[in-house]
Amino acid sequence: METTQATGATGATGATVATGAIGAIEARYGELAESSCCMSCGTAVGLCKPEPGQVCLDLGSGRGTDVLRLAEQVGPNGHAYGIDITEAMLEKARKTAAKLGVANATFLHSELERLDLPDQTVDWVTSNCVLNHAGDKARVWREIARVMKKGGQFVVSDIYAVEPVPAEYRDDPAAIAECWAGAVTKDEYLLHILRAGLIDVRILEESEPYPKGKTRVVSFTISGRKTAANASCF
Repeated sequence: METTQATGATGATGATVATGAIGAIEARYGELAESSCCMSCGTAVGLCKPEPGQVCLDLGSGRGTDVLRLAEQVGPNGHAYGIDITEAMLEKARKTAAKLGVANATFLHSELERLDLPDQTVDWVTSNCVLNHAGDKARVWREIARVMKKGGQFVVSDIYAVEPVPAEYRDDPAAIAECWAGAVTKDEYLLHILRAGLIDVRILEESEPYPKGKTRVVSFTISGRKTAANASCF
């Protein structure tokens, strides 16, 4: 595992881009709600180690598979939340939870930049190939830090761009919805996490660069935690 420190980051992708991409994201993932295709870029949830009675949060929970897995791990005295913006995915997840009789899982419609949860709610935050969709990634990580309890932990799989994504893709809602055009560079990604006040940031998995459009991206899984002293840089 590699402890990381960001340097020389550039500015974040504009929030207006994410707003324009919401329709494309809902259309793409709405069609995939009833499919069985894989939409992941890492193994984040498998690296989370929640204990019975804890509270977990999956950002971009999709069909709800990871949320239901976390709900089983934390048991009846714990809880697992899933957040998504695609109604078809949320409906699928809720139906599956009801069918399986899972009472300790809740699925919420919420934007990543405005998480519909109180401060210091969750012990574990996870996500799989979703945060790259967000326009204001700095705000997303501030929200993650806000909802985490003191000492809370995160394991997130996502992608970063080897070089800045060209504007022709970065401003294309369809390309953003495909889980790559919204990517920022590694330095920028890590800087957002550190500025949110999260610590012990480590890279757990990292792929070789692969081509997307006229750029290259990398899939990776990172972990970290919120200091028990609740120190913050935002």
